[in-house]
Amino acid sequence: MTVNDATRGTADDRRPGGTGARLARERLEQERHARTAELAVLESRGDLRSDEAALTRFDTLRKTLEEVEAALARLDAGTYGICEGCNEPIPEGRLEILPYARFCVRCQQRRR
Repeated sequence: MTVNDATRGTADDRRPGGTGARLARERLEQERHARTAELAVLESRGDLRSDEAALTRFDTLRKTLEEVEAALARLDAGTYGICEGCNEPIPEGRLEILPYARFCVRCQQRRR
């Protein structure tokens, strides 16, 4: 494997049932668990409407959970790790940092 292969990642390794897909599912499940736990803590504090920072964090966590669920659906569909902008594989390093990423860095920057 070359350095370019390692940074580019391969969609083949992320096919349903593959080793990459299994590892991606584990990372996504960990993300879901962590974000769900954080939401539970915020909800247990009481009325979020009186704490703007907590409400913002709550909304961010909820949106992240939606992204995680969407990534799990892409994994099941066999499209996980493929950029929705350019249809190229998202680099493995990016998916390790942000396992629910929908775009490669270049396409994400274009969206801003």
